[in-house]
Amino acid sequence: MSSLNAFSTIVRPVVSEKSTVLGELGKYVFEVAPDANKIQIKHAIEEVFANKKVQVLTVNILRVPGKERRRGRSVGMTRSWKKAIVTLRAGQRLDLFEGV
Repeated sequence: MSSLNAFSTIVRPVVSEKSTVLGELGKYVFEVAPDANKIQIKHAIEEVFANKKVQVLTVNILRVPGKERRRGRSVGMTRSWKKAIVTLRAGQRLDLFEGV
């Protein structure tokens, strides 16, 4: 088992149109550490948002592969990363982007 703490497990929240729509349904999208598993992600979310007393119902994870990008003749790759979609219990919410 790796030695990830809660703040190194969750890298950042993902801001996109899809994640905004999911947020209204009680699902939140985060970029997570590549070696984190569902159990570690669940505990990290509950620990980071302990002041709101959130309870994680499910965690779905997926790998986002890097894409090829070109700039003239030079070819490069964007980095691969891991995404977690966290579902909270009914009636609970996270105000990640208050005032945005």
